Amino acid sequence: MSTLPVFDTPSTVNPGLDAAWVARTVRIALDEDLGPAPGRDVTSQATIPLSATGVAELVAREDGVVAGLVVVREVLDQVASRLGLAGPSVTFHAQDGDAVTAGQVLAMLEGPTQVLLVAERTLLNLASRASGVATATHAFARELAGTGAQVLDTRKTTPGLRALEKYAVRAGGGTNKRMGLYDVAMVKDNHVVAAGSVAAAVAAVRERFPDVQIQVEADTTAQALEALASGADFLLLDNMEPALLAETVAAVREREGRDGVPAHVELEATGNLTLEKAQKVAATGVDFLSVGALTHSAPILDLALDLNP
Repeated sequence: MSTLPVFDTPSTVNPGLDAAWVARTVRIALDEDLGPAPGRDVTSQATIPLSATGVAELVAREDGVVAGLVVVREVLDQVASRLGLAGPSVTFHAQDGDAVTAGQVLAMLEGPTQVLLVAERTLLNLASRASGVATATHAFARELAGTGAQVLDTRKTTPGLRALEKYAVRAGGGTNKRMGLYDVAMVKDNHVVAAGSVAAAVAAVRERFPDVQIQVEADTTAQALEALASGADFLLLDNMEPALLAETVAAVREREGRDGVPAHVELEATGNLTLEKAQKVAATGVDFLSVGALTHSAPILDLALDLNP
């Protein structure tokens, strides 16, 4: 008798992925692989009878943190619909956010063999990519445990997969920053040049989009204090060495709650942050470390779909 755990849902990550986004993304991915709907897999459809059924195991080939299992059923159901076959059943033995080991069975898939094999690469591409991001994020989250600082993602995501990758960051124990250019204003050096000053840039955003928070990038203590005086809600401290970062954090904390400055200003360190530097940077007193590498450089977690003989 199997001792594998069984889960009704592949995810407890909150918030989860939007179902409409998942459906749209899977449809595009299948079009890439099969051609315009309904598309075709010339190898599988030539060699496997329509009536054939099988069982396949979704397996981790290496240790890591899994994410993206939430897309498995959607991929299978869309493939089944394209082929005019029944959708395979899925039994999950892991959930998004779980630490997994090499050889661990994550899910059992049972149904038409054509569906299983046609769906294989799209399913693995999405789940392996998400699991790689979750694994990279978990390494930072583990390094920062107990420091009071959290790891954040950035907008340096794979085009079309931002929602999945930011979901994977949450699954790995990280925190999402802004989802895009629309939900948080970030005043950077080019915006300051265009507006004429930090104060002018902050005032322009506040007037045009009063509903959004404003973050200002600073790479010196003086710039950070100027941003505070201009009405920034929180600060991005860019490419500062730990000594300068600690000095800047102290200067900002000293002004909190005075002259219109919030009682607590969230401070985010960024710029070439690595696991080796993480604790040292966190010790400066920043609230967040934002790491573009979580999404732009994380290798996939090797997953496989093995059809039982």
